Amino acid sequence: MLTFLLKVWNLAKPYRARLFLGVVTGVISGLISPLMIGTVMFVYGAIFPSLDEKGVARPPMNHMPAFVQTLFTQVRVALEGGVHAHPWTIWMLIAAIPFIMLLRGLFGYLNVYCLQWVSSRTIADLRTRLFAHLLNLSAGFYNENSSGKLISRVMNDTGALQSILSSATSVIVRDPITLISVLIFLFYQQPKLTLISMIVLPLCMIPISVFSRKVRHASSEMQTQSAGLTQIMSEAFTGQRVVKAYNLENIVAEEFRATARKSVGNYMRIVRAGELPGPLIEFFGSVGVALLLVYLIGHSESRPTDFLQLVGSIFLMYQPMKNLTRLQNQLVQARAASERAFALLATQNTVPEPAQPRLLRADNADIQFDHVSFSYGEKVALHEINLKIKSGQLVALVGASGSGKTTLSNLLLRFYDPQRGAVRIGGADIREFTTRDLRNQIAVVTQETILFNDTIRWNIELGRIGATNDEIIAAAKHAHAHQFILEKPDGYETVVGEKGVMLSGGQRQRIAIARAVLRNAPILILDEATNALDTESERAVQTALDELMKGRTTLCIAHRLSTIFHADLIVVMDQGRIVETGRHDELIRHGGVYQKLYELQFRE
Repeated sequence: MLTFLLKVWNLAKPYRARLFLGVVTGVISGLISPLMIGTVMFVYGAIFPSLDEKGVARPPMNHMPAFVQTLFTQVRVALEGGVHAHPWTIWMLIAAIPFIMLLRGLFGYLNVYCLQWVSSRTIADLRTRLFAHLLNLSAGFYNENSSGKLISRVMNDTGALQSILSSATSVIVRDPITLISVLIFLFYQQPKLTLISMIVLPLCMIPISVFSRKVRHASSEMQTQSAGLTQIMSEAFTGQRVVKAYNLENIVAEEFRATARKSVGNYMRIVRAGELPGPLIEFFGSVGVALLLVYLIGHSESRPTDFLQLVGSIFLMYQPMKNLTRLQNQLVQARAASERAFALLATQNTVPEPAQPRLLRADNADIQFDHVSFSYGEKVALHEINLKIKSGQLVALVGASGSGKTTLSNLLLRFYDPQRGAVRIGGADIREFTTRDLRNQIAVVTQETILFNDTIRWNIELGRIGATNDEIIAAAKHAHAHQFILEKPDGYETVVGEKGVMLSGGQRQRIAIARAVLRNAPILILDEATNALDTESERAVQTALDELMKGRTTLCIAHRLSTIFHADLIVVMDQGRIVETGRHDELIRHGGVYQKLYELQFRE
């Protein structure tokens, strides 16, 4: 637990000044509580001095410091001498109680406000840091972790930490001070009675220990189910067309309902574990009061004011003890959640940055796959690939699905690193360059068009942030997208919707091509870039791509062979191996795998 608290403290270090202020105000608020007890008991004894004659003595002062005894005596004498002799004293006593409560409330407010301020900013920083870290992890990490799980880690798990930095920190600082200071005051005033009433205090620790273990297990389960709920919603919303087309609404809703019910069950376990200790502590507290009464019956020399003072103090300690009980459960929940968040932060990138990176110059540089082998787990995707792509060459990769075409492009982009061999640009291993430098030299148009829920202008500008309006329009014209963009009600300011849902498949693809045109990179990767286009659009875009590829080194993954007849080199892949290479005419005459693929597509 100490290690966990140190991690939380390190997160809040940038705001330690405000955190220190919150801690100090919490300490002051806690110290005011015994002052309140002493003031009330003094005022009680001073206003009703005649009770001494009835056997009810004034509050004992023999243990108080000399200057306090002198002050109390002067005030009492002034009261006994009559209000008219010293009228300011009665007003001072009347104002003392609300003034002390005002101070207690003020410092309590500052305590909560400062800690909430620190917690909100600390959690925002943590979420930003966690999100940025996840974005920089390799593609392999996302193959193993669902988006719903990661969203839940960033939002829900960090939210559990916020309670520790706000309300929990306030409780940690203020309530122990309150308890300790009240106990010190009581032991100073009435050591014997206080000791008797505290006999049951160790029993209060039992429910805290028992229920905290249950909270940790239930909290871990609930966070897992929360991630599951997020995942179900994410898949249902993004795949809503499939859900509707196959009438899956009821099935998806039932899956959500079942997971939600499990989450509720775990939540109620946490509620039970958090609320049951409170009544148990109340019960043990009442046992302490009962023992005190039993003692007082056999000791007639004890004064009623002693009992009132002690009982009032016990009730004053009740709320801090209850808060500390809940704090234990909060700490357990936050620890379970934070373990997952900190584990993500500790996740190492399988595509590490070089310690001393070189500067990449991809212009006029050859690309070489040198004895490259790669596997997804136990599945071999590439085996001993040797391929050289000369500068300015158009190299097409063809083959059946799963033959390793896209994996080659992923290795060139350093989404993954090969297990054996190396990918080189200009003779240098691309692991010697930073991934940012490498990817700045490559423009990509993929089969799965990714557009963001923003304007058409912004989706094109993502190819090169800061491009001028004229450059964006020119890129759109190259991709044959300018005309249909102008036909939209808001033109380039049209919002495309999530994943570009407001555009047709061909329109989305042309926006993605415009983005690649704007990139103006020396290396171009086309992963079935014209696959989603109709015949007319394909011809128009292919003309634009032909212009774009001039003078650039292009790796084209093609399903439609008609788009790569003019390629400088066609590489035929099968089950992770290169089985044929050559130009279109050469491969047709060879009569191998490529010739069979050609016949399948152009048999008619």
